[in-house]
Amino acid sequence: MSYLDSKVPPIRELRHPETALAHGESRCGQGPKKSFCPIQAQADRSFTQGSICPLLPALGIMASLPDTVVLLHGAVGCGSCAMGNNVNVRAGNAMRGNPGKDALWLSTALNEDNVIFGGGEKLAAAIVEADQVYRPKVILAVSGCLPGVIGDDVDNVAAETQAKVKARILPVHCEGFKSRFMATAYDVVYHAVGRGLLPAEAPGPKDPTAINVMNVGSMGLTDEKELARLLGEMGLKANFFPVFASPDGFAKATQARASISVCPTHDDYFLKHLEEKYDVPSIVRHMPIGIKNTGLWLMDLGEKLGLKKEAKALVEKEEAELNAALEPIKPYFAGKTAFVSAGEYRSLATGLLLRELGFKLLGIRSFHFDGFAEVELAKLDRDGDFVFNVANVQPFEEANLLKRLKPDVFLGHWHGNSTAARLGIPAQVIYNSGYAYIGYQGAYDLARRLRRRLSNPAFYQRVGRFAKLPYRPQWYAADPFSQIRAAEGEAQDLTEIPKEAAI
Repeated sequence: MSYLDSKVPPIRELRHPETALAHGESRCGQGPKKSFCPIQAQADRSFTQGSICPLLPALGIMASLPDTVVLLHGAVGCGSCAMGNNVNVRAGNAMRGNPGKDALWLSTALNEDNVIFGGGEKLAAAIVEADQVYRPKVILAVSGCLPGVIGDDVDNVAAETQAKVKARILPVHCEGFKSRFMATAYDVVYHAVGRGLLPAEAPGPKDPTAINVMNVGSMGLTDEKELARLLGEMGLKANFFPVFASPDGFAKATQARASISVCPTHDDYFLKHLEEKYDVPSIVRHMPIGIKNTGLWLMDLGEKLGLKKEAKALVEKEEAELNAALEPIKPYFAGKTAFVSAGEYRSLATGLLLRELGFKLLGIRSFHFDGFAEVELAKLDRDGDFVFNVANVQPFEEANLLKRLKPDVFLGHWHGNSTAARLGIPAQVIYNSGYAYIGYQGAYDLARRLRRRLSNPAFYQRVGRFAKLPYRPQWYAADPFSQIRAAEGEAQDLTEIPKEAAI
């Protein structure tokens, strides 16, 4: 039975029991081929400074869909992060020839009376009003924490209201309290899209040149063009889903020759369904960031499609051109150190890219960790020591680590670089849909940005001089992972921080 046969998707920790949120260590073992210490799925922290609600990444995806209204069923503050997401939506629309187009998101603004008597009627009225005012093709009725607590039946309201509106109503179950893993957000959106926008069966024969390339916001149009260029060199064309994809176009996903994930953390839920129901084979393995990973990504696709020779020739040509272009830049990175903080696959793949550019990798912080990342972690397993931290935010751990490690540059998401900046560490944004970051072009552009960042660190030095973090000296002297507790409730058995991490 497919997960999509159920009205409500499973949470991530039930679908992938190995998923972990808390881990901190350098490395275990002896000799040149040390391995990482086992990562415990049930490990936790005795103190937690922050977290990431699944609604945040879910809104980032949903808000990008054209001709769609996102109707948040919950308290008025729930989903206010959509204001920040709108920056990416406006930029993405402008790049795609729709300047000035904002995301459409509304709220039912549940109040105390609705909590007592239920908010179903308010949701139904809001759906009708949204349809009349905006005339969208789709209304995403998103259940937040509050309706999840009081028991509002969003699916039933959607079914009863559907006859009154022209838009297709898609219930979305994104009650943040149900899951501690933000990656649940991707499953939630794919569940709604799979149930509401895919046809009962493929509307036509397979297109032998079409490849589904999944993008849930990890890359912008510049990166899409890079992957489309590489696929075009192999005689293939890319169908990008789901961000900025028209609701009417999702049926094309069922007619593709194959699907390939850009980030396995994001995409396995949807691609498995396409494979099982519509016989669209899928590849969920590598993330095309950096030289080696982009080559592996292309070679996997070539092998799957019987185009191994073409893929190999393309990889050799592109790597030769990129290495030649990087030759005058790499000397600037000799002896430089780096720390990267990002989503699971992105952080590990970027760590490998940094080594390819000549950096010494001091640490990686991943927002969570699950079985998909074992493949990516293995690529980093043989080359020197670095700290590996799994943390869903937790800036107090990050501040401690960065003060110890003192990297020359910090790479992180656009909303997560302030801790490094306040310590005077130059920070480079790697999660910005306006930058090239994916594929061979992305590797080159990131190298150029890092060279500029390191050539003039004065801004960050001044920030570090005047903007202080709120932690006492006692915390910086403590073990950065002292708040992590193993599954049995005992403190995690941690190895020593590498020598270069000494205070």
